[in-house]
Amino acid sequence: MSDFNGNFWHLFVAGVTLVGIVACLILLWFSGKAKAMTANDNTTGHVWDGDLREMNNPLPRWWVGLFIITIVFALVYLAMYPGAGNNAGQFGWTSAGQYTAEVNKANAEVAPLYAKFAGMTAEQVSKDPQAMAIGDRLFMNNCAQCHGSDARGSKGFPNLTDADWLHGGSPEKIKETLVQGRIGQMPPMAAAVGSPEDVRNVAHYVLSLSGSPHDSLRASLGKSKFGACAACHGMDGKGNPALGAPNLTDDIWLHGWGENAIVAMINNGKVNQMPAQASKLTEGQIHVLASYVWGLSNNKPTAN
Repeated sequence: MSDFNGNFWHLFVAGVTLVGIVACLILLWFSGKAKAMTANDNTTGHVWDGDLREMNNPLPRWWVGLFIITIVFALVYLAMYPGAGNNAGQFGWTSAGQYTAEVNKANAEVAPLYAKFAGMTAEQVSKDPQAMAIGDRLFMNNCAQCHGSDARGSKGFPNLTDADWLHGGSPEKIKETLVQGRIGQMPPMAAAVGSPEDVRNVAHYVLSLSGSPHDSLRASLGKSKFGACAACHGMDGKGNPALGAPNLTDDIWLHGWGENAIVAMINNGKVNQMPAQASKLTEGQIHVLASYVWGLSNNKPTAN
C-alpha cells in the first residue's frame, strides 16, 4: 500500500480531474463550431420510419448555459474544497473535521445528562434505571460487536457477566480497560516446555487444575513442566490480573476447552486486543458504561 502514498498520486488525481473539466470545455466548443454535412433542407440525410428525419439544429442555448454553469461550479468547488489531489481548498474542509465537529456538538448537548451521574459511584449508577438504559445503548453501539448483545461473549471474547476478569473487575479497572484498551499476549511456549509429548502432558495438567476431564498420568508428568508457565499464571495456576494472565483453575476457557485447544495455545500463542474507547466516548459516557458493565456481574437477581 505504500505505493499509493507517494507524491505522484495526488498529482495524478488532480491532473485527471482538471483534464476532464478542460475536455468538457473543448467538447462544448467543438460541438458549437463543427459543421455537419447537410442537405438543402438542413437535414443530415438520416431517415427513420419512412418520414422521421434528423435535423442539424444547434444546441439549445439553455442547455449550453447549464453546461457552462456546471463547469464553472466544478472549478469553484475545486478551489474551495479538496478535490484536486492533496489541495486542501480555501475552506480547509475535511470529512474527519466535520465528523469531529458534529460529534463534539452532540456530546455538548448530552453533557448535562451525563453530569447527573458524575458524582455517583459505580454501584449507585448501576442501580439507576435511566443510567442503565443509557449504558445498555452505549454497550450495544460500542461493545456488543465483540461481547455479544447479552454480554456473554464468545470464543476469544470474554464473558462480562460471570465475574471472571483477566485484569480485575473493579469499576476502576473496567474504566482503565475502556480508556486505554488492552493487548493480551500469550507467547508460544512449546520451546520452553519441551517436546511435543511434554506439551500434551502440560495440557492435561492444566485441565486437571480446573477438575476438567484429563489423563491423570499425563497430568502428573506435566506438573513439573508447568514451571515454564508459572511466571504468568502462577505455580497454583490462578493467574495474575496485573499481567492479564487467566486463572486456569476456574473452568472458564476463553479460547476453547480440551487438550487440542490447550496444545494449540502452547504451540502458537495468542494475541488479543481490546481497542481503546477514549477517542470515541466522553468521560461521562465511560463512567456510565463502566458502571453498566460492572453491574452485569455484580447486580445479579437473587432468588426469593
